[in-house]
Amino acid sequence: MARNPESTPSSRCAALVGPQGSGKTTLFEDLLFAAGAIPRRGTAREGNTVGDNAPEARARAMSTESTLASFTYLDEGWSLIDCPGSVELAQEAQAAMVVADIVVVVTEPSPERAVSVSAILKFLDDRAIPHLLYINKMDQPEASVRATFHALQAVSARPLVLREIPMRDAGGKITGHVDLVSERAWKWNPHKPSDLIALPDGLRGDEAAARGTLLETLADFDDGLMAELLEDVVPPTGEVYDNLVRDLAADLIVPVFFGSAENENGIIRLLKVLRHEAPAPEATAARLGLPADGPLVQVFRTQWAGQSGKLSHARVWRGPLRDGATLGRDRVGGIHALMGRRSTARPQAQTGEVVALSRLAEARTGDLLTSAGKLAADWPAPPPAVYALAIRAERQADEVKLASALQRIAEEDPSVIAAHNAETGEMILSGQGETQLQLVLARLKSDYGLAVARAQPALPYRETITKPATIHARHKKQSGGHGEFADVHLDIRPQPRGAGFAFDDRITGGVVPKQYIPAVQKGVEGFLAKGPLGYPMVDVAVTLTDGSFHPVDSSDMAFQKAGAKALAEAMPACGPVLLEPVLQVALAVPSEFTPRVQRIVTGRRGQLLGFDARAGWPGWDEVQALIPQAETQDLITELRAASLGVGSYTAGFAHLQDCTGREAEKALARV
Repeated sequence: MARNPESTPSSRCAALVGPQGSGKTTLFEDLLFAAGAIPRRGTAREGNTVGDNAPEARARAMSTESTLASFTYLDEGWSLIDCPGSVELAQEAQAAMVVADIVVVVTEPSPERAVSVSAILKFLDDRAIPHLLYINKMDQPEASVRATFHALQAVSARPLVLREIPMRDAGGKITGHVDLVSERAWKWNPHKPSDLIALPDGLRGDEAAARGTLLETLADFDDGLMAELLEDVVPPTGEVYDNLVRDLAADLIVPVFFGSAENENGIIRLLKVLRHEAPAPEATAARLGLPADGPLVQVFRTQWAGQSGKLSHARVWRGPLRDGATLGRDRVGGIHALMGRRSTARPQAQTGEVVALSRLAEARTGDLLTSAGKLAADWPAPPPAVYALAIRAERQADEVKLASALQRIAEEDPSVIAAHNAETGEMILSGQGETQLQLVLARLKSDYGLAVARAQPALPYRETITKPATIHARHKKQSGGHGEFADVHLDIRPQPRGAGFAFDDRITGGVVPKQYIPAVQKGVEGFLAKGPLGYPMVDVAVTLTDGSFHPVDSSDMAFQKAGAKALAEAMPACGPVLLEPVLQVALAVPSEFTPRVQRIVTGRRGQLLGFDARAGWPGWDEVQALIPQAETQDLITELRAASLGVGSYTAGFAHLQDCTGREAEKALARV
């Protein structure tokens, strides 16, 4: 049964990650119940689970934020972090993985969906984070451990090590497992402890073969074990466990387990594996290269919690951390142990614990804090934004409040960006997808009382000219006293695409005094800022060739007006056209989805440039293409739908191209 975690000298942390729908939250609930941390097991159907207890999570039936639970199991301190599975919320899951001692990757028994964990496994291996795989939902009739195992191995850079094999009844349904290290068999009982039974005779051959494969994999990292196997010496069970613990800690292997969270099968087994094989926080701190002395805390999540103010969820790498202690430039204003949304005030936190700290005004997600200040930390950078909305407060009086709320939300989730577009005047909210931004809008309403209007962001269309023209324009105004007079002759011609604006003069004899020539250029540029079609004009060259002035009535303003008037009068002869921005896009997907991506590109008026293997991602391709920016506003939605949710892309401006037909009509209708 759980006891007071304050008496725990050191505490370990495990993060549960996996694709949306894999059953992480149910597994999270099972582990807490099995450890005695909660009195009864909640269910998503009843809406009483520790995880997924935010209003948005209940409404959407999905994890929308990480959930933390701290407890003790057999007198050892633990923290579990249930991470959101949506790819749009991957930044939060990555933060939890970085501070965890071990990560449990939860997946379904579906070989064709194995690719959905490939990005998670790549992140873990790139950072050498110890992790294991838990194949959930093995109570399904079609579930196959073997097929799922081989599919998962294809997307893992590390060798997978099957730690158990299934037992089946006469109908083929999985009824238990055989442990390949202890060689003991366990029969599952739904919602009850498993029964230890004799190893079925019909499984002895399969068990021996699977155990041999496990030992051979371990022997690849241990010469002593390899020698034993070559000499047909059966290694002691303790030696096998030692190899498993050592290789897991070094991220050399990925142990694989299975079960059914819905029926609580394989849960105590998983809990014991975590207890016996997960690295200690001191080992994790050493792996991360953290300094070896003094209090050390790392913030991995920031939360603004209504009247509670700012809470910094943090891992205590080295304790004790006492309430009132100084971290960086802040003083800790409260230490809280968390069980979902319930918190318990604590006087201090010990090494390894995960707690919520109050009033760390200066601290940001990823900060590594000591009493002396901040230390440099290797923290995952937020991914580039792939989806955007233009938003505004429905009440103008709420604009300042909206800006403040967006600043807090962006602090909570660095993958959300809110920025003002100076050209269009819009507030642009961007992030990882429509669901993520909908969650932001829901929070603006529920937490900040802000009603927000949304629209697609305006696109940076441009105009240019297609023909040269020569124009003579005169600005003359007389209204008593000094008047206004300026006379200019301009040559106007198109420039090559991307050349920009150029201004020159060929004035001789002082027909236009030198001090007025910059005013002519300013007037020309003022007109080009908004051309006849309503968008800025580019790639235009203008030369001032002649003109005249009045010694009294000429001025800078008069010549500015003359320059703008000349451009306006010349436009019908110059053949103005609309230009649309084109992006160079790199679309990354598993190779099996590459043909789908190519069809997506061509269906969005894109031009395929080719594809190649994605560097550092075995089994993935990167498709290069040119796509009009107007066609990319919901590109990520279609891309993910075509790639089991794992596709991604990056984009940058390539060039401008002529925009005609229906696309031009739609653009001009927005002006």
